[in-house]
Amino acid sequence: MLVSILLGLVAGLLALALLIAACLVAATLWIAVKAERLVPVSGNFVEIDGNRIHYVDEGEGRPIVFVHGLGAQLHQFRHTLFNRFGQGYRLIALDRPGSGYSVRAKGATGRLPEQAEIVSRFIEELGLEKPLVVGHSLGGAVALTLAVEHPDAISGIALLAPLTHLEAGVREKAGLLYIRSRLWRWIMAYTVAVPTSLRYARQTMEFIFSPQSVPTDYMVNGGGWLGLRPSHFHATSTDFVAVEDDLGRIEQRYGEIAIAAGIFFGKADRVIDMRIHGEPMKDRIGGLDFEMVEGLGHMPQFVEPERVIAFIKRIAERAFAGRTFGSD
Repeated sequence: MLVSILLGLVAGLLALALLIAACLVAATLWIAVKAERLVPVSGNFVEIDGNRIHYVDEGEGRPIVFVHGLGAQLHQFRHTLFNRFGQGYRLIALDRPGSGYSVRAKGATGRLPEQAEIVSRFIEELGLEKPLVVGHSLGGAVALTLAVEHPDAISGIALLAPLTHLEAGVREKAGLLYIRSRLWRWIMAYTVAVPTSLRYARQTMEFIFSPQSVPTDYMVNGGGWLGLRPSHFHATSTDFVAVEDDLGRIEQRYGEIAIAAGIFFGKADRVIDMRIHGEPMKDRIGGLDFEMVEGLGHMPQFVEPERVIAFIKRIAERAFAGRTFGSD
């Protein structure tokens, strides 16, 4: 009798667990459908070594490629900067593999050299002649890896609040993101991660934008909803875990960078500490243009777009010196 009761209890608990899991999957898929309805595909696609890369390409002239940060997508630049840039520039922003509407190749790792190789191949595929690369946050680490491992593919790097060094204690601050197991990462992506992210979305955004306010149109025009999809969470977690595999090695080679380079940092950035990721770079890259802004947080392209554009154009003048383009 006791055994029967215990077996019934176990069966009931399993049924309850399956019901909860099914509800979480249903909620995840509903949120993902809503996200894609609110922020649909806006650009073109190109196949790069098994990766399907989504990108936007606007204007003519000096080519500038924009690489977004962790958990973000191309609207972080298109919405904030492109319509303010003016003529004379060809502006291209891509969704990094797995982010936004880009699809990561089967078996891809998300490691920095892999992502830099994809950007290099993307530049080649679009026929861009040694563009300037703008990288924000983790996109800054990708741009730095590109400058170290593919220096002939680009003419310069302009980094916004870039991740530049391995930092102690990051795992502990990561919450749901640090998941080393691919299987567990997939399970979390389709069950708990997305509903939980939606529940705490406001708090997360307030932290990222702090001390500035979150733009009222960020979730739609800024593409924020796209981060609330299982594929995007999976890619974000993959990228977060992969950083520690290579960044320590890459940072030892910053002294090799001989192209035009600049860093733009908000002194009040709570996401990436300027004292760790900004100031040490002054002595690492020759001729580095370093601009620090008092009271500015981690999202300068949203808060100070004109100042960011002026910074990018300043680096572009150095990067493209002596070259002419179709719209010049």
